[in-house]
Amino acid sequence: MSNVTVILYGAVLLLLIILSAFFSCAETGLMAINRYRLRHKARLKKRSAMTILRLLKRPDRLLGMILIGNTVANIFASALATLLAIHLFGDHSVVLVTVILTFVVLVFCEVAPKTVAALYPERIAGVVAWPITYLLKIFYPVVWFLNTVANGLLRLLGFHVTNAMIEPLSREELRSVVYEATGKVPHQYQSMLLGILDLNKVAVDDVMVPRHEIVGIDLDQPWEQVLRDMTASQHEWLPIYRENINQIVGVLHIRELMRVVLSAPLDEKLLLKMVHEPYFIPEGTFLNMQLTNFQKQQKRMALVVDEYGEILGLLTLKDILEEIVGEFTGRVSEANKLVNPQSDGSYLVDGAVTVRELNRVTHWHFPTDGPRTVNGLVVEQLESIPHRGTGILIAEHPVEILEVQENRVKTARVFPRLVRRDTELT
Repeated sequence: MSNVTVILYGAVLLLLIILSAFFSCAETGLMAINRYRLRHKARLKKRSAMTILRLLKRPDRLLGMILIGNTVANIFASALATLLAIHLFGDHSVVLVTVILTFVVLVFCEVAPKTVAALYPERIAGVVAWPITYLLKIFYPVVWFLNTVANGLLRLLGFHVTNAMIEPLSREELRSVVYEATGKVPHQYQSMLLGILDLNKVAVDDVMVPRHEIVGIDLDQPWEQVLRDMTASQHEWLPIYRENINQIVGVLHIRELMRVVLSAPLDEKLLLKMVHEPYFIPEGTFLNMQLTNFQKQQKRMALVVDEYGEILGLLTLKDILEEIVGEFTGRVSEANKLVNPQSDGSYLVDGAVTVRELNRVTHWHFPTDGPRTVNGLVVEQLESIPHRGTGILIAEHPVEILEVQENRVKTARVFPRLVRRDTELT
């Protein structure tokens, strides 16, 4: 073997090692690429993304081409290295050259290129997509034959390669994607996306205006008081009832009333003509379903009732939207008035505040799958009527009852969560 032949064999050996590294890099880069980002770029008509997507539609052909290239490169590299070792160092050097070549292949053809491809899959996939596409066209008969044999074996085992497709993301997986977008998506938009995904977990009971906070018009009052109540109201919709909210007559739209009042004097008869029929929904209805029902029924307000038909609260379309986009200014300021921070880190909390509002203002994590209000949490924990001065522990938060009114917690002081330290006995 002449010196020129040795140099030529050495150059071919180096080329085969580079090819092996190329195919290893291509395999990891194309398989590790983000499929959803890739499809987004393909919809934007990015040529490289469209090429990669075409390759990934048939992973059996793609992997067949890559593995053929990688296997052929490794086998020929091993054969050439053996020939060179025998010619240069004799028969006894074969084992040593095999060990050296194994190390070179593992480091430079497998570990290093695959690590780079795993770290930068999009860049690597964009570089290797075109060469792999042309190689697949050139060696298509070989790839087709190998895939036919392999796919036939897989069909015998119950696998159908041509039917394989990307599975859609589940709701929880989509939540994880949104969480991972922190820093790339504005926090406000991220919260809105999470709010939409959580609509199927939140019931109307969690966001409704409780019965004792409903602002309405009692027609059994003197007419002058009825007019004053309507004038002073800041709400768009007002329930109209007699004596109590369960004796509801209907729902009044204030804007419609204002248009009529401009052309005719208002009396009870005219008021009753303008009242809309109340829309009732059962407690426990999830917000995603109720949002759809609002759209179908062309409604913007509903009354939540229990199994006996008793009115529990009032829900508006605005309440559902606030779960998505966040609290509007009026509700935020109102909640802040009922949850007052103190210098020692505690909060003075009105007992009527909902647990969700308390968590939202304080960024704490009181349980929301039980009672709706702070008063309800206290009563559930005590299992008795609360008394002033009582101290309890709820979700590791010390709670002191400061004021009780009509057997209900009027004001409570809630302290930050206790940090428990585990001690080991020696």
